[in-house]
Amino acid sequence: MNFLTFFRKHPLLFSLLLFVAGLANTLAFAPYQLHFLPLLTLALLALALSHASTARQAAFFGFAYGLGWFGLGVSWVHVSIATFGGMPLIASLGIMALLVAYLSLFPALASYAVFRLSNNNKLLFPLLFACCWVLSENLRSWLFSGFPWLSLGYSQTEGWMAPWAPLVGETGISFLMVFAAAAVVPLSAGAAGSAEPGATANKQRFIPLALAATLLLISPLLAVLKGWQLTDEKVSVALVQGNIKQELRWIPEQELPTMKKYMQLSKPHLKQQIIVWPEAAIPQLEPLAQAYLLNLDIQAAEQQSSVITGILDYKNNGDAYNGMIVLGKSGTAASGGDYLYEGKNRYQKHHLLPIGEFVPLERWLRDVAPFFDLPNSSFARGDWLQPNLNANGYQLLAALCFEIAFPRQIQANFTNNTDFLLTVSNDAWFGASIGPLQHMQIAQMRALEFGRPLLRATNNGVTGIVQPDGKLQAVLPQFAEGVLTAEVQLAQGRTLYSRTGDTLLLWFVSFVLIFNLLWRRFFSQTTAVSRSN
Repeated sequence: MNFLTFFRKHPLLFSLLLFVAGLANTLAFAPYQLHFLPLLTLALLALALSHASTARQAAFFGFAYGLGWFGLGVSWVHVSIATFGGMPLIASLGIMALLVAYLSLFPALASYAVFRLSNNNKLLFPLLFACCWVLSENLRSWLFSGFPWLSLGYSQTEGWMAPWAPLVGETGISFLMVFAAAAVVPLSAGAAGSAEPGATANKQRFIPLALAATLLLISPLLAVLKGWQLTDEKVSVALVQGNIKQELRWIPEQELPTMKKYMQLSKPHLKQQIIVWPEAAIPQLEPLAQAYLLNLDIQAAEQQSSVITGILDYKNNGDAYNGMIVLGKSGTAASGGDYLYEGKNRYQKHHLLPIGEFVPLERWLRDVAPFFDLPNSSFARGDWLQPNLNANGYQLLAALCFEIAFPRQIQANFTNNTDFLLTVSNDAWFGASIGPLQHMQIAQMRALEFGRPLLRATNNGVTGIVQPDGKLQAVLPQFAEGVLTAEVQLAQGRTLYSRTGDTLLLWFVSFVLIFNLLWRRFFSQTTAVSRSN
């Protein structure tokens, strides 16, 4: 192939092309939604890796792809650093460069591994590349607390491959996408690793492409296997978006105006069964806000309503928690409000955001710059397993802000009785960037994976309701105060993914890679023995 031959002779040009391909990946995610793009960019990366001269060059190709992918895709992080971090521009750009370089190591790792494992076997390359990619992305999802943002499967939240989500989740969709994209590799040079010569080998090189085409074409047919069904029951909900400017949220003089605003926005909707306020909507610590909370508790209970709000708590032992509490009618008391400060009907955030909620090496970093000493950036972790919130008799599985990006945590706390997925956030940190829109897309994928309606309340958007099929039922406009009301239809039943999570896929990936290594070792030993004879 003249194209590949040319770029093989000019690896730096190939790296530049891969960088541009990585940049293009951003258009596959919200708000652009060009779902097909990752298949094209991954195909280009796969071809580059299959024609790389060394493992080091393969890693460099993956790194270049990652620089484009994350350099533009997570550029919204710079908004919070530059606007609220109090750092000089050169320093904030330096931090972003380090973040992007770190994230780019993971596609580089996958690229290095597939080069070493495939041993120039073009026929097995698509499967091995998909396995290496998933393991690398899995590592990215938990190493140093994890940053699984922009994983390629999210591009299919409303795309062609969405019906796979209830079966294999976003991770599984990423696996299928990488396999399908890399299926072009055997065609680029024939089945070079095949043991069969001639016409048989020529036919074999079409096997991965035929399998990939089948996996893509059957996607719409998988809807019958989703595992959940809508019920006849509907729940009235109200999601409140206060639109408080980030620079005003923690100013003491703004505490009462903020609390008053949320009360005024909510009062006309207290007849809704469930009302949700955003993350830390109440700017006072919970022990100091008792009079306000008890008043709201009584008012909501009188209207047979339940209010869920984000709030910060500070315990006598010095531990602080970012959490959610339930006020009004939880379904446990015959009359009156059910709120208690030390009550169990609450959620405490487990997966804390680095820098924003805890500072690694804080003894040294907190004195470096204001960015490392943001307000409320030293929290204790809540438990990994916590009961669903009980609001007006309904069970809501809570995830606070960034936590919605971690399906393992959702799966661990999901039960047969879970009625809703619930996430609250404050994305005012990221201004008018694409970050909040990507955040909502991630939440949509969780609804799709677990087959439950999802409620998402934020300070300034995107506030919305997601149906169990991942589609948006209703949203509020960004950067405006308002209340979103709707009748939400419940669902019952379990998706396969809600039962297995990523376990089945990771076991399969591990088996493939271990079997490949053992087979290569056995084959090399057999060859050595035959040659010695």
